[in-house]
Amino acid sequence: MCVEPLWQTVAKVPPLLPNEVHVWRAGLDVDPAEIGRWRATLSAEEVSRAKRFHSPQNRDRYMAGRGILREILARYLGTPSSDFRFCQNAHGKPALSPGSGLVDLRFNISHSHGLALFAFTLGREVGVDVEYILPSRSEGRLAERFFSPREVVALRSLPDSAQPEAFFHCWTRKEAYIKARGGGLSISLASFTVPIDSNLCTHLPITAHDGPEAGRWWLRPLAPGEGFVGAVAVEGADWSLGLWQWV
Repeated sequence: MCVEPLWQTVAKVPPLLPNEVHVWRAGLDVDPAEIGRWRATLSAEEVSRAKRFHSPQNRDRYMAGRGILREILARYLGTPSSDFRFCQNAHGKPALSPGSGLVDLRFNISHSHGLALFAFTLGREVGVDVEYILPSRSEGRLAERFFSPREVVALRSLPDSAQPEAFFHCWTRKEAYIKARGGGLSISLASFTVPIDSNLCTHLPITAHDGPEAGRWWLRPLAPGEGFVGAVAVEGADWSLGLWQWV
């Protein structure tokens, strides 16, 4: 019998082992005093980017997300949160700059409508995605445009009432996979297939149509909260998942 994994609240960040994947959930709509505290830990580049947001809400959410990321990294690595420097690959995937820690800690982040997910691993690539279910975004021909033929058939075989949520299950899994690979828009969303079922208890496979690369990666669906769906994609199959609530 499958029991939905729980988001655990802990007093301190638990150790991260090489065969583990930790995903943290955090709300980004926080007290202004908290925003000020997070802002003080950000780099000049991060502060500059925050100022480019036209919406004060989006600006504050960005600073909260970056501040929480830095705080979690600091607790994993035992380093002050303001000391980290970040870099990114040619497609925009973020990483810690070389020399930022003694271990090969990798991470990925995603946020939607004030909810953020942060995924962490040691020595293996990871991608995470969260989306708020908006039925209007699942309508029309988006699936036919971006999904593989097998995914479209699976989606359209469902009752109309189930299709919006299934669309976002599929979307988040595909986004998590391309984020894990770090290929961005260079990877066609239709070039691989993911399952669209809602089983939260097992690793799910990815099937590529352009080579064997997808066989190295596995997915886990996530249930971030009411009205949200998510997924994490990880290199390899020999890992267990820990879900944590940031407070």
